[in-house]
Amino acid sequence: MRFELSDHTITAIRENGDPKFYGVKNAAGESRLLYQIKQVLNNNGFDLIKKPMWKDGHLVDTYQQYLRVRHDRTDTPHVAIFSSFFAIHGAEKEWNKGKVTLTMETDFCYKQPDCSERLRKIAGRSDIISMD
Repeated sequence: MRFELSDHTITAIRENGDPKFYGVKNAAGESRLLYQIKQVLNNNGFDLIKKPMWKDGHLVDTYQQYLRVRHDRTDTPHVAIFSSFFAIHGAEKEWNKGKVTLTMETDFCYKQPDCSERLRKIAGRSDIISMD
């Protein structure tokens, strides 16, 4: 799995040997995909958790999940990553075709003066993440 970061998106690119994800019921396929993305990003300098969006007070479907920074005091980038097309189809459908582009909001907990710089630092020291 490789990633490409831009200002407000993160694209996960499937490589040979990466699993495909399936499961429409309860958004199981997308949930497994987000878990895998979380594992890889956390191993490369992020501090993310996967959580149902509605539990944080967002007015969305009860099955939609997202990745967000663990807490506002962490020294890693304060980002939230989610599928903006969840109501249409699961993110795993695009992933299974080769890549999926998810929305990434920065400064999620509060304004970090150097959130973009922290993302660039992570992108610069990792062979799996590149910055557009």
